[in-house]
Amino acid sequence: MTTTAVTVGHVERIPIHFDDLDAMGVVHNARFAVLLERALSGYWAPRGHSYQNGAPTSSDVFHAVREFSISYLSPIRGTGEVDVHFWADRFAGSSAVYRFRFLSTDHRTVHAEGHRSIVKLDPRTLRPTPWSPEALEIAAGLLAPTTSEKVA
Repeated sequence: MTTTAVTVGHVERIPIHFDDLDAMGVVHNARFAVLLERALSGYWAPRGHSYQNGAPTSSDVFHAVREFSISYLSPIRGTGEVDVHFWADRFAGSSAVYRFRFLSTDHRTVHAEGHRSIVKLDPRTLRPTPWSPEALEIAAGLLAPTTSEKVA
């Protein structure tokens, strides 16, 4: 078996808890969106973009998911840990598109893969608004090399 290469983006290891499982003992399909959110939060929070005391630490935290698509390839069985590999195909204007893969911790199995599109919103108007220069700088480290010109 070969190991899945990780050449762009970030890998965040997250725990799988008993309540993430369905009656068959595998991660329930609906939990993948939450697990992805936890992985993305694990990346952004130490970089100053999170919620603390019920309030966003940055205006860039206020965004909505526009689209979420996932293909399930191999079940995640039981509790333990899983690696979530994610990167940005686009991070510009008021939107971003993440690509992601759920990997076994040895990276030999791809459990699921997909994409997630988000739009940053103005909290008062709920209309799209541009990412801050700080968010664009942080996101630059997630962009695939062929899309780096889209950061500006």
